[in-house]
Amino acid sequence: MKLTKFGHACVRLEKDGKVLVIDPGTLTDAAALDGADAVLITHNHFDHADRDKLLTLSAEVEVWTCQGVASGAAEGLPAKVQTVRHGDAFDTAGFGVKVFGEWHAANHPDMPIVDNVGFLLDEEVFYPGDAFTVPDASVGTLMVPTGAPWLKMSEVIGYLRTVKPARAYSTHDALYSEAGLGLVDGWLQMESEKQGADMRRIAVGDSVTLA
Repeated sequence: MKLTKFGHACVRLEKDGKVLVIDPGTLTDAAALDGADAVLITHNHFDHADRDKLLTLSAEVEVWTCQGVASGAAEGLPAKVQTVRHGDAFDTAGFGVKVFGEWHAANHPDMPIVDNVGFLLDEEVFYPGDAFTVPDASVGTLMVPTGAPWLKMSEVIGYLRTVKPARAYSTHDALYSEAGLGLVDGWLQMESEKQGADMRRIAVGDSVTLA
């Protein structure tokens, strides 16, 4: 399985000639969706679900998401939109997917908390969206949010220590300056050494291969 980091909160997974894309938002290059067979979307915020990009998907593409996106950014798409919730499991584009989580982390006190689902792919890669959801499963590779109004770094480290993945790669990090990204790199390196795991930030456009 090949995992490629795209801008901010988007990752692209490729396996056996199939392509699955998670959270192609407005801060992500549209090329992330090139050749996509399936798209997973965690929640209905602009940096995770860009309607203009989703409208370019053909009718053969499967979109799997929560109700908030199905009735929001993904409403009326030509693609096949299917709604999922915590506890669901399905297969798409050759990947086995399990759904964990229900709600976005608390953000601004005047903003409503929206629904948010996390996806575990092939019992290996877990993408929580905008939440620190702990799945009821072992996680080999965790896509860990590292920069947002709703989080602080002590919570990120606590999440890594709770999930204890073999690998953790930064996501949700486009809000940082270069100095801020340097801090993320340092924090992840410290935790990587502490846990004896591969925890780091992948540069936009770079890929890792997962067994």
